[in-house]
Amino acid sequence: MDDIIDFELNGKNVSIPRSNEQTLLWALRNHFGLTGTKYGCGMGYCGACTVLLNDETVRTCMISMEDVAGKRVVTIEGIASGETIHPVQQAFVDHDAMQCGYCTPGMIMNAVGFLHKHPHPTHEEIISGMDDNYCRCGAHPRIVAAVEEAAGTMRNEKGKDIK
Repeated sequence: MDDIIDFELNGKNVSIPRSNEQTLLWALRNHFGLTGTKYGCGMGYCGACTVLLNDETVRTCMISMEDVAGKRVVTIEGIASGETIHPVQQAFVDHDAMQCGYCTPGMIMNAVGFLHKHPHPTHEEIISGMDDNYCRCGAHPRIVAAVEEAAGTMRNEKGKDIK
């Protein structure tokens, strides 16, 4: 058995020693120093630890490092393009879609994954798509507004018409 797990992290090939007990959450935070991914409930319910794994949103607290081998992981630190922040990040800033900020990285990553699958979401689809990420501060109306705006921005960047 190989003692190293290789995968892509935010566009770079990386390796980490194999450990049967380490989840992706703790590897990101402790081994790679990427602290944007937050520990929330530790049971996959709250969404604070959401990242993209092969373009699918996952809860890192529930993903073993074995499940990451050979795959692509994108964290909140990896969605910007150089000095330009991602349209979802910009919309969250523009709509003040955060209060304490603890849930924000997971919310943004969930929204990015959601919008890749649903580029023309309705208001109700956004509410449903963001429903499993919890914000204890009650910023949900601003979060939904930010996702609506980001959807339009992302469509425009791809040359598509806004509904």
